[in-house]
Amino acid sequence: MRSILLLSVFLLLTVLGNGQSLDELRKKKQKTNEQIKYTTRLLEEAKKNEKKTLNKYNILNKQIELRTSLISGINSEVGVIEGFIDQNAWLVSSLNADLEELKKEYANMIVFAQRNQTNYSKFLFVLSSNSFNQAYKRLMYLKQYTEYRKKQAELIQWMRDLIQLKVKNLERQRTEKETLLQAKKQEANQLNQEKRQQGQYLTSLQQKQKEFEKKLREQQRIDAQLSREIQKIIEEEIQKAKKKAKETGKTSYEMTPEEKLASGQFEQNKRRLPWPVERGVITDHFGVHQHPVLKNIQVKNNGVDISTAQGAKARAVFAGEVSRVFVVTGGNYAVIIRHGKYLTVYSNLVNVQVKSGDKVAIKQTIGTIGTDNEDEGKTVLKFQIWKENVKLDPEDWIAR
Repeated sequence: MRSILLLSVFLLLTVLGNGQSLDELRKKKQKTNEQIKYTTRLLEEAKKNEKKTLNKYNILNKQIELRTSLISGINSEVGVIEGFIDQNAWLVSSLNADLEELKKEYANMIVFAQRNQTNYSKFLFVLSSNSFNQAYKRLMYLKQYTEYRKKQAELIQWMRDLIQLKVKNLERQRTEKETLLQAKKQEANQLNQEKRQQGQYLTSLQQKQKEFEKKLREQQRIDAQLSREIQKIIEEEIQKAKKKAKETGKTSYEMTPEEKLASGQFEQNKRRLPWPVERGVITDHFGVHQHPVLKNIQVKNNGVDISTAQGAKARAVFAGEVSRVFVVTGGNYAVIIRHGKYLTVYSNLVNVQVKSGDKVAIKQTIGTIGTDNEDEGKTVLKFQIWKENVKLDPEDWIAR
């Protein structure tokens, strides 16, 4: 019986470990489902205009990415449940074998007791003792033997109940597995439809090469202007630092305690910063990558593009001080906020609610994200993070 108990403990720990893994998978699946619902909403808004645009194509690509991730998550969930099923099936088989052994032992005990009860009674068995000590020992033996039989009977019933419970678990887990496989099939069908739609969009968009080349040049110009403004801020800070160092007689300038605190707190919140929008999806990533439509053309994004709903607000991802508010030539407003040695940049804003020198709190609204009505209501926030003059990937900083 000791081996059974050890085995049960081992299986319990394994199930607990898998249970935690299953909870994590389900939380991730729920979050992915929420994102898919949101991208579906954005696509439905975009589809009100039948014109095929890059914005619609980017949102569709994000939808495909999310659905692929969802299917992968369902596969992982099925794998965990199959592990549960195998463990429970093996445990039921082992418990049934142990139960049969216990029943045989118990039956032998009953037969032995009945045979011996015909030869002499318990009373005579005790009275026939040669001494008081022997009589006491025989009495204790009979008592222990009776208790042992009772415990064996209880153990048999406990194992029967446990087997029934495990069988119910098996049935539930098999039902869960079937439900997941059905969901996977539906998601796969939806994914195939979206990929066909993606191919149609791509074919149509590739016919607008000159239009996209023009837009690409315009975006490169805007990015260059943003970079110049950021560089201007950095140069100003360097000049201020040199002046302060000269006034204090120091050879180099050190950050103020307030600046050090802001930088440290910002760094401590890496991967935990709130999103610069309440709801949105990333439709263009940081760094150099292939243009989604133009062949053999690479694009460079100094931050990320976040697609959101019309009228959405941009908000500060961390407490800081507004360093710049300026109009991007041919575009909307941009806001730069300093957090010690870190800068966050929010561009394509209208109705800006902050000005240079303002102190802002985390999640404070800084403006409304502009909507391009000529591009079927495209609403995209361009968001960047810099550490002085070094560009950082915002996806490494904002919460997942």
